[in-house]
Amino acid sequence: MRRFRIGSAFGIPIQLDLTFLLVLPLFAWLIGAQVGQTADLLNDVWGAGIDGAALSTGQLPWLLGVTAALGLFAGVVLHELGHSVVAMRYGFPISSITLWLFGGIAQLEEMPEDWKQELFIAIAGPTVSVALAGLSYAGFLLVPAGDAVGFAAVKFLLGYLALLNFALAIFNMLPGFPMDGGRVLRALLARNRPFARATQIAAEVGKLFALLLGLFGLFGGGGLFLVAIAFFIYIGASSEAQMTTMKAAFEGVTVRDVMTPADRVQTVDPDLSVAELMELMFRERHTGFPVTENGAVVGLVTLADARAVREVEREAFRTDEVMTTDLRTIHPDENAMTALTQMQQDNIGRLLVMEDGEFVGLLTRSDLMTALSIIKESGRDSVQSGRALNGGVPTTMARDRDREASQDDRRFED
Repeated sequence: MRRFRIGSAFGIPIQLDLTFLLVLPLFAWLIGAQVGQTADLLNDVWGAGIDGAALSTGQLPWLLGVTAALGLFAGVVLHELGHSVVAMRYGFPISSITLWLFGGIAQLEEMPEDWKQELFIAIAGPTVSVALAGLSYAGFLLVPAGDAVGFAAVKFLLGYLALLNFALAIFNMLPGFPMDGGRVLRALLARNRPFARATQIAAEVGKLFALLLGLFGLFGGGGLFLVAIAFFIYIGASSEAQMTTMKAAFEGVTVRDVMTPADRVQTVDPDLSVAELMELMFRERHTGFPVTENGAVVGLVTLADARAVREVEREAFRTDEVMTTDLRTIHPDENAMTALTQMQQDNIGRLLVMEDGEFVGLLTRSDLMTALSIIKESGRDSVQSGRALNGGVPTTMARDRDREASQDDRRFED
């Protein structure tokens, strides 16, 4: 979804996802529609003495709803800033903080693998939420009770935010990896286990928690919102476990180990017609070629580029008219996991491998997946697997790469 930057704090961009613009009015409406019930709850729990009927007249409930919703999401931002400040203290940059449908996300550019660092980063957010709850409650106690609507409204807002921030801290500390509680669990598990294994265990616990949360949402009265949260927890746990496993497997494996060397890469001439290009793709079972001129790479053309030209015009169009000139490159000595991350961030299926300005190889997502399968099947540790793959992918891997790369084209480049 599209995101809008609304400001920054501690040098961290703060963004709004479009889904947030949908959920904010919904929260405001829900809070405003339940002002009377919430006031009764505050009276029962804390003896607030708030006249719920007085707050439920005219436009006041909706004003309270909007204010409380904005206060809630301000608390979410501060919660994420708690994570971010501690992470930056440990040397982990924060790309952004984003408010979206289910709250906030602080995007770390790199996840810590030291269990103590992850533990302190994870508990920082809930600690901020508890502190906000305490401050709100202190303000709630200081506001005098009485018949004045203004005092009642302020007391209502402070009491409501105290409850919500405390609930936010408690919910985030549940073991639903990759929520804060799940990350605390992983940190504790990683004290005496490899990081990847700790992640797998925490992810399994997180998926079980997501399943129970989803069942509660369906049959326990929690509603579809809890089901949606459970779904994203499950997907997040699975995704992070997979990425951590891949990172561990690719430790010690470089781009040079898994790329197809330049002398095995089929290239095409920029003057080749698109019709001839598609015939070549069919004949060679390759769906992407570097385009070279006078020995230098000037572009990259894929099946997606060729398909963009209407069939009746493919004889008239040349390869250099449809190829991509905004080339994404990587050095052969970079880690294989770095290459995969770059592909995902740039939404591409291939990287040109360049060394000292010279084209030395081609790396596709299928190369990486094939190498990962070999590493897992070999049973070797990652460094040994890297040595075993050294010198480039086997010929069969190169063939498999281009047979499978059409899937990458559809996924990343269409």
